[in-house]
Amino acid sequence: MDFSIPHDLEDYYAELVQFIEAEIKPLVAKDDNIRFFDHRRENARTDWERGGLPNHEWEDLLRQARKLADKAGHWRFSAPEKYGGKDGSNLWMAVIRDRFAQRGLGLHNDLQNEHSIVGNFPFVAMFEQWGTEEQKQEFILGGFEGTRRVAFGLTEPDHGSDATHMETTAVRETRDGVDGWLINGEKMWITGMHVATHCAMFCRTSGEAGDARGITCLLVPNPTEGLEIEEWMWTFNMPTDHPRLSVTDVWVPESAMLGREGLGLALAQSFVHQNRIRQAASSLGAATYCVEESVKYARERKPFGEELARNQAIQFPLVELATQCEMLRLLIYKTAWEMDNMPHEEIEKTISDKVSMCNYRANRLVCEAADRAMQVHGGIGYSRHKPFEHIYRHHRRYRITEGAEEIQMRKVGAYLFGYLGPRKGRYASG
Repeated sequence: MDFSIPHDLEDYYAELVQFIEAEIKPLVAKDDNIRFFDHRRENARTDWERGGLPNHEWEDLLRQARKLADKAGHWRFSAPEKYGGKDGSNLWMAVIRDRFAQRGLGLHNDLQNEHSIVGNFPFVAMFEQWGTEEQKQEFILGGFEGTRRVAFGLTEPDHGSDATHMETTAVRETRDGVDGWLINGEKMWITGMHVATHCAMFCRTSGEAGDARGITCLLVPNPTEGLEIEEWMWTFNMPTDHPRLSVTDVWVPESAMLGREGLGLALAQSFVHQNRIRQAASSLGAATYCVEESVKYARERKPFGEELARNQAIQFPLVELATQCEMLRLLIYKTAWEMDNMPHEEIEKTISDKVSMCNYRANRLVCEAADRAMQVHGGIGYSRHKPFEHIYRHHRRYRITEGAEEIQMRKVGAYLFGYLGPRKGRYASG
């Protein structure tokens, strides 16, 4: 067994570090762009008069960084080569995201807006697997060119974790000789709608509440008559781009359907696995950052004339966290490698539980590490002059999004006890 990081991956990461030093750091140092990363960050990023949405200047800075990264050949790294990417694997993305987060807050990788100079594109996988050729051209290439941006319209106000009880409905209706769908319902937490050109809206088109089948994904243009943003939901970590919205008699043509009718939830699964493993890697990196900064501070700080690090009350909690980081890193890298070495459709059948283990545990770990870092640093750790409170507030969200940790633990339990996955049928029914 070889646990070493491939040499070509190490070489590429060194190239990324050089790019950050040469292009990204000077951009942060320009004018007063540092305000988006120092103690003023939440206020600088948030347009409080526009419903708490991201400030235009903040989003413009993110666009500048992405353009520089795209020009250098880094931004599309994970995308297929035919779309200008490098076919970046899950393992490589996990290592890069882990190490980026270990660098701390910065323009190279600011996850509050899902921004990174090495982009994450789960929608590319969705359109590549499920889209028509016309949809691939419009939404994959259009996404990279900036003419298309798709929001993920799954969650509803009354059915957060249970997508099978979906109240948004679509019924067939022909208008002016064109077959299509008439949509009515509500959605919530549909991230990015303020800039999205379309919402991939999941609707009940057949079957009964609770059925996994009968849900269809329809690409709804934004804005469109009948689609209303009711409010922007203010969150623990601001700014917000998470609305509650309604759709009233919204009509789209048959060509707006993504994938096969009634199989929308299978399509949604292609979205979550990539997101979960990469999110886990980022949370792991941020947890490692919190531990390392705490160790550094504890060696430098000398209350009562002796290093703070001499105290076992300081050492032991950080030892526990460092140990968990090392163990989790091996699981994340192994799971990402396994994802790369099986057909996409096999992931859900064989190692979906491992992806969930990585995700829920890493997201919980970073919250524990950020909390411990605040404690070790004392008053300055609690202040916004250190990034730990920001890391906590941001990553606390991940214990709910991409499937709440309880939902993911339920998935692990189903695999463990043989209700799903490779162990299914191992135990006789009682």
